[in-house]
Amino acid sequence: MRITSFKLYQVPPRWLFLKIETDEGISGWGEPVIEGKAATVKTAVEELMEYLVGKDPRNIEDHWNVMYRGGFYRGGAILMSAMAGIDQALWDIKGKYHNAPVHQLLGGKVRDKIKVYSWIGGDRPMEVGMAARAMQTQGFTAVKMNATEELQYVDNYDKIDQAVARIAAVREAVGSGMGVGIDFHGRVHKPMAKILAKELEPFKPMFIEEPVLPENNEALREIRQHTAIPIATGERMFSRWEFKKLLIDGNVDIIQPDVSHAGGITECKKIISMAEAFDVAAAPHCPLGPIALAACLQVDATCHNAFIQEQSLGIHYNQGSDLLDYILERNVFKYEAGFVKIPEGPGLGIDINEEHVQKMAEAGHNWRNPLWRHEDGSVAEW
Repeated sequence: MRITSFKLYQVPPRWLFLKIETDEGISGWGEPVIEGKAATVKTAVEELMEYLVGKDPRNIEDHWNVMYRGGFYRGGAILMSAMAGIDQALWDIKGKYHNAPVHQLLGGKVRDKIKVYSWIGGDRPMEVGMAARAMQTQGFTAVKMNATEELQYVDNYDKIDQAVARIAAVREAVGSGMGVGIDFHGRVHKPMAKILAKELEPFKPMFIEEPVLPENNEALREIRQHTAIPIATGERMFSRWEFKKLLIDGNVDIIQPDVSHAGGITECKKIISMAEAFDVAAAPHCPLGPIALAACLQVDATCHNAFIQEQSLGIHYNQGSDLLDYILERNVFKYEAGFVKIPEGPGLGIDINEEHVQKMAEAGHNWRNPLWRHEDGSVAEW
């Protein structure tokens, strides 16, 4: 079997889909994208595919090593995301070739289903409390929310108090049994992160996420001295080599690699398995489309330390074009009692609605994240 061609589709709301075709009529789908840099990743995919056309798609490990080690300059958000989507598509082909879900080819599943959480938003405590209660009514047993607006390196306590009020409203609305993840989103610098983490402890969060930017991971040691809340990070880390120091330093409780950013199924399986040796849990990052989610679930199925999965259904980014719109069998991501079953179909376990993909690719997108500034005019972390 040989790879004959590929197609890329830049589709709303902010995704990039890849289809790889073979001479045996088997095709595979991947989702290589960095949010806000879809066109850049698209170019990187095209460059990497120059090598792969004509090759046997089943030799995934070798192809991964060529894509990574074959370039003198390697790693980083763009290249690893391009590799991730290609890797997903190759696994999809291999699964279809063997008429088996990817998780069977990775050693078989350790679970039949995995817990999922839903994003909630709202500017006022009442709004965010109501949003959390609505998710609970729909059957979700965990939610995630942003902690704060933008914060300066050292900021006023009013913003801390506002953040605490919102989180208190969520806990009051849903009770003690619901998991509440709180995403600092890298917006909070170390001086304020220490204060905020300590203030949130009475509300028993499921985790605090990216309490500082990943380039400042050394600060996690100091932050964890101020709180017993589990610390999560990793959505902006792209290889096992980046996660290695984080795990050795011992300042993280939950890693969050993204299967569309951190080298795909091949690399994320290794990252999560490496974390297991450090008694660290995994909650893969995935505010993306259906291919990325399906790839995450295939990895989750095989990793003992994966405990919850992010998903984007209904997230504010997806208004007008949601992930179920792009698949033929919508029940594959049916959420029941806060869980989703591991897809059992061949490959990634989903069937892409290619007609809809082609239609939406004509519309395309040029999504960019917001640019925030502080009151003094300096650029703020979004």
